[in-house]
Amino acid sequence: MNLTRRTFIGSVVLAPISCGVPLSYERGVSVADPKPIPNVRPPQTGQEWTYIQKDVFNGKTVGVMTERVQSILDRITIERNLENGVKLDSEVQSSWGRILVDPHWSRTLTYNPSIPLWPEQLLSSWSKQFITKYNVAGYPEGAYSWQIYMSAQGWERISVPAGDFLTLRFQNLINYKSFDENNVNCIRKETIWLAPDIGRWVARESSGSYEIQGQLSTRILEDSFQWQLTSWK
Repeated sequence: MNLTRRTFIGSVVLAPISCGVPLSYERGVSVADPKPIPNVRPPQTGQEWTYIQKDVFNGKTVGVMTERVQSILDRITIERNLENGVKLDSEVQSSWGRILVDPHWSRTLTYNPSIPLWPEQLLSSWSKQFITKYNVAGYPEGAYSWQIYMSAQGWERISVPAGDFLTLRFQNLINYKSFDENNVNCIRKETIWLAPDIGRWVARESSGSYEIQGQLSTRILEDSFQWQLTSWK
C-alpha cells in the first residue's frame, strides 16, 4: 500500500459518506484538555468492563459482553464472554495499550507488529499513522497489509449506561488488504471514547465498506455497531 497520508485519509473519510454509513451515533460535550493530563489506569488481574452492543442501523441490541483482565504476565490477556455464557476469543496486548490479537472484528486478527489501542499521547492535537501486517484466525499462512491513521478529536464528557465519564475521543481510519482476494478498496472507521480513569473505552463505534473485484461501481457495507459501557470494576 503505497498511499500518501493525504490520499489515505481522503479515501477513508470520503467513501463512508458516499455510501451512507452513519458517521456518528454517540454525542459528548466538548471540554478543555484536563490539567494535568490523566494517566491510563494500569492493568490488574480481575479488572472488568461490561458493554452492550447495538446495531447502528436499526438500534437493536446485539448482545452484552464482559471483558476481564485474565493475565498481566509476559502479555496482557483480556478474556471476553457473552451474557449467555458463550466464550469469545480473547484480546491479547503485547504491552499495556498495544494490541497484538484483536477479536473486535468479524474475524480475529493478529498484528505483526502490535499497534496502539489508543493515542500514545492523550492530547487533542495528537495524530499518527501506523503500518503493520495481520493474519486472520484460521488462515495463518497469509500476511496482509493494515494501515491505520489514529487521530485525537478532543476531550469530551459523555454519558453511557455506566455513568458520566471524562474521555478522549479519537478516530481510527483504516485501509487494509483483505484476505479475500475478491474484496478490494477495503476501509474501516472507528470512533472511540477512551476514559483513562477506567483503563478502557466507554463507547465505541465501527463501520466499514469494500468493493468487489470486477464490480467497482458499488460499495458493500459491513455491519455497523456501537458499544456502550454498562458497568466496570
